[in-house]
Amino acid sequence: MSKTFAELGLPEPILQALAACGYTTPTPIQEQAIPELLAGRDLIGAAQTGTGKTAAFALPTLAHLVTAEGTLPRCLVLTPTRELAMQVEENFKKYGTHAGLRICLLYGGVGYGAQTEQLRKGVDVVVATPGRLLDLWEKGFLKLDQVRHLILDEVDRMLDMGFIEDVSRIINICPKKRQTLLFSATADESIARIAKWALTDPVRVDVRTGRTAADTVDHCLYPVDSYQKYDLLMALLQKLDFKSVIVFTRTKRDADRITEWVQSGGHAVATMHADRSQSERFEALQGFKSGKYPVLVATDVAARGLDVRGVTHVINYNVPEHAEDYVHRIGRTGRANTEGEAVTLYSPDELHSLKAIEQLLGKTIERRKLDTFKYRFEPDMGATKSAAPAARRRNR
Repeated sequence: MSKTFAELGLPEPILQALAACGYTTPTPIQEQAIPELLAGRDLIGAAQTGTGKTAAFALPTLAHLVTAEGTLPRCLVLTPTRELAMQVEENFKKYGTHAGLRICLLYGGVGYGAQTEQLRKGVDVVVATPGRLLDLWEKGFLKLDQVRHLILDEVDRMLDMGFIEDVSRIINICPKKRQTLLFSATADESIARIAKWALTDPVRVDVRTGRTAADTVDHCLYPVDSYQKYDLLMALLQKLDFKSVIVFTRTKRDADRITEWVQSGGHAVATMHADRSQSERFEALQGFKSGKYPVLVATDVAARGLDVRGVTHVINYNVPEHAEDYVHRIGRTGRANTEGEAVTLYSPDELHSLKAIEQLLGKTIERRKLDTFKYRFEPDMGATKSAAPAARRRNR
């Protein structure tokens, strides 16, 4: 039988905040991680999106900060993107409502004024992206020599985005005597190398469900010639009974073009990618959460970590290049035991990527055909063939 949050040993100010949120029973990663973190252990957490990992590290960290004093700041949380940093900060504030702690959010793409003013007043917790944190540290606006809790969230994503040097530098700037938490959706060699020198005798908590798609997600492929992807996308948006849908694409250019098409089809749509300003990305995310925009077109900047609830559908305009991104993308729907549907538009030139995904999942993804759509060529409804011939052509 699962324990309650009170039985995990969290202090009263944190329990009051959880009660106000209506939270009583911890998720598996919270139940396993919180007692270890309250005991001061370093930790490597492997968890897919939607498992409650933010609370798994925020709750025990806040508990430490409430019951101890020290020079500020005492806690540093690093995240790969501005959106994830904003979400983490929001959760720290929500769970720390009765803790009397000051929390600061640092990210690039905006002016320094408000951020440096917060730092000048003193903060207990800094939530930051690597680039802006180093920028402000180099300018002398904050010190990291008193950090006692270092949390690296979505480490695999930070490495994918080329932050390895910045992250390594930040780890070395922080004092050696600290509690270090590393959270990742994967556990490859690069993660292990960081953990080996950055953590001390860490406990490992792995709640990944075999790196497969959630049981609550009905996911399938729609084979189609690449020239008809736009048309099939529009036809699917007319067919699917969605309340909110995220359309994922690989490139910023495709995201902008798809947004124009969806708008012309009469849908209210928002766009998120790296070339959008911070205010534009914030407005898009908030508008999608509130229902102002039922459709969100995004690159993978929105695929990982963001807490967007109630997403009924996900459409992959492209087959993801990295197999595990497929799981993360479709994991945006079917959360919190609700049912969701994920659709991937698949063209023959994406066979290599599709084979990698099906190998990861350990099964063939169902092929479907939209009967009311006029295909230029009959879609291939068979199982994935060997990708060897395609690979040979690519290597020549």
